[in-house]
Amino acid sequence: MPTIFHLAFADQWEAAQQAGSYRWSTRGQSLDDEATFIHCSHAEQVAMVANSFYADVTEPLRLLVIETRRLVSALCDEDLDAIGMSFPHLYGPLNLDAVVDVRSYERGADGRWPEVPAEALS
Repeated sequence: MPTIFHLAFADQWEAAQQAGSYRWSTRGQSLDDEATFIHCSHAEQVAMVANSFYADVTEPLRLLVIETRRLVSALCDEDLDAIGMSFPHLYGPLNLDAVVDVRSYERGADGRWPEVPAEALS
């Protein structure tokens, strides 16, 4: 089944479970704060996104594993920044039943955020 990924802070994921949906677009921005979509990644993009946008974060993140067939909101692969790489963007809240796994995502021994482990793809 096709999967995509989203990096989340633990407290934001816990709040989403209480609220019934996840609404954080990216670090510091939510659908409630004028963001128009939730930023997601393909497996090979997760480490790049984490090392670019979460470089100063010291706490472990949560890696949401999302089954695309379960999504209620519209999903589009787009290269909005014209960098030659498309990212999955979810236009609306993330329904919790589309999240098929939540994994702790921690820095590697070298201090960098690691590639998505193979077991996250199964």
